[in-house]
Amino acid sequence: MTDYRKFLREYDGSAIRIMEICGTHTASIAHSGIVSLLSPKIQLISGPGCPVCVTVTEYIDRLVELSLTPDTVVVTFGDMIRVTGSAKSLQDVRSEGGQVRMVYSPLDIVRLAADEPAKNFVFAAIGFETTTAVYAALIDELVRAGIKNVRLLTSLKTMPLVIEWVCRMQGGIDGFLAPGHVSVITGSNLFEPLAKEFHVPFAVAGFEGEQILIALFALVKMISHGENRVMNLYPSAVTAEGNKTAQDMISRYFEPCDAAWRGMGIVPDSGMTLREEYSAYDAGSRGLFSDHSHHPKCRCAQVITGAEKPPECKLFGTVCTPDKPQGACMVSTEGSCYSYFVNRRNR
Repeated sequence: MTDYRKFLREYDGSAIRIMEICGTHTASIAHSGIVSLLSPKIQLISGPGCPVCVTVTEYIDRLVELSLTPDTVVVTFGDMIRVTGSAKSLQDVRSEGGQVRMVYSPLDIVRLAADEPAKNFVFAAIGFETTTAVYAALIDELVRAGIKNVRLLTSLKTMPLVIEWVCRMQGGIDGFLAPGHVSVITGSNLFEPLAKEFHVPFAVAGFEGEQILIALFALVKMISHGENRVMNLYPSAVTAEGNKTAQDMISRYFEPCDAAWRGMGIVPDSGMTLREEYSAYDAGSRGLFSDHSHHPKCRCAQVITGAEKPPECKLFGTVCTPDKPQGACMVSTEGSCYSYFVNRRNR
């Protein structure tokens, strides 16, 4: 057994709370059984890194409305179909004539639109910087090909400001496992100002269990020594400056905007929306801020911000399961509640 594993298992210093921001990290931590390898004094908290989980109900309601509009087809990833808005999900309205199709890549919509030019296709464009780059490439392709029957309903988020929100409003986090996928686009330097302002370290990590353990080891060491810096432990994919080509593509088609986050309300300039010159490709994304759970006892908002763990919700594992999800965190495979449940992390 390597030294870092022994160190993490036997750590007996001050209690430490580390937040993983990325939903893929949350899933990997649960799947790999990493919590069982850690000292009880090292606590892992899931943060707002699941794009499905942080999307507000008014956005889902708008998708439902569009799917019931004549000659309009909503195109989305699988998880979004099952998320309930204020009353219904896209899955629910299929029986009412709602036109909904699932794809594996946003670029699949180009073929759909070309095959059925009489229909209007709306892509449910959610995500962080990683997928925003893909949506920028999609718009670039639509413009190049002159395709006019595709629009995006965007709910795109950016990382730095929501981490700042967690530090200011939630507090109590000693270090952050920085999102690997996002960092590929943005670069690890993105987190430097946050580390300095809030005196917390960041470790950019890959997604294998061993990579996460090494990042946690680095974080605990930095926290113990009072170091507030950013370590890039995913150098095979992440650089300090990030992917300049992707950044330029995003800037060409998108601009910052206020964004609503489930459980956090409106965080100024924490989202991305299509620039005015490309508004013809927008399906009415601006101003979708309202959020209210269809189940009054759902605690997704508290889980997303790290205020509670999934098993603390009274619905978890009884009323709310992956087969009958009551909140977005149990729908998405990157959601904290889903990961806790399927990997028996609650035990």
